[in-house]
Amino acid sequence: MIVSRSTLAHLRFVFSIFLLPVYLFAYSQSPVHTSFKAIIIFVVWYVLAIPATNGYNSYFDKDEGSITLLAKPPAVDKSLYFVSILMEAMAFLLGFVISGWFAFAVLIYGIMSKLYSHPAVRFKKYPIISFLTVFFFQGAFMYWAIYGGMAGFNLQSFGRDSQILIAGGICSCLIGASYPLTQVYQHEEDSKRGDRTLSLLLGYRGSFVFSGVLFAAGIVLSFFYWYSFGKISNFYFFLGCSFPIFLFFNYWFFKVIKEASQANYKNAMLMNFISASFMLIYFGYLAFSS
Repeated sequence: MIVSRSTLAHLRFVFSIFLLPVYLFAYSQSPVHTSFKAIIIFVVWYVLAIPATNGYNSYFDKDEGSITLLAKPPAVDKSLYFVSILMEAMAFLLGFVISGWFAFAVLIYGIMSKLYSHPAVRFKKYPIISFLTVFFFQGAFMYWAIYGGMAGFNLQSFGRDSQILIAGGICSCLIGASYPLTQVYQHEEDSKRGDRTLSLLLGYRGSFVFSGVLFAAGIVLSFFYWYSFGKISNFYFFLGCSFPIFLFFNYWFFKVIKEASQANYKNAMLMNFISASFMLIYFGYLAFSS
């Protein structure tokens, strides 16, 4: 099978960097891990499963306007569909190297990505369901799967450890905070396609308010998390890394209030870049100092 340049573009491997803080956080908090496990888990999620989800979503969206990391997305072809399915299958099978339950977690993630995108179900059409899917599965679920894979725990043990639950909540809040801001420039195209996204439901101002509230919730959870460990300095470092994000967020919000056209692709990508950069600094520090 020939993989087209269009397919490679729509897999958007660079997008994995935006979700890398979840991996780094889980790595830093895992009480035990080996380099072998860490590498396999990284490949499963960030080289295979997440790009496969990007490709599958792009294949059914067939966007003509800008999408995350693609200002002018090329037309999709059939190879994108087959490559995304193949990559998901590879991620699932490779997951068994870690454990059966880890492979099952990867499978569940793949199924939910299909329900999110496929026209027969398409959670993306429904603002609350689509948000909750991304909020949970790209946040807490992914954290717990990565953490458990590294530490050798199963999902049943998580309910007995409030710190693991809170850590997952932090990830979901940070992922959820960025979600409506990735949709604010796609209102017209989403409307034409019949997708009632969360950002469309909330409107421009509501999207920013919702995002700010969730990020604030992530900060509160972060405080309780590090306080419980007696490592409050990690919380203060988190605040320091969040400050540039806070500044640009409010600057962009002010511009959108004055002129709705400022809710555009360029500003959204700049918001993503700033947020991802400083979260990578923070969670990267935790990982390398663990």
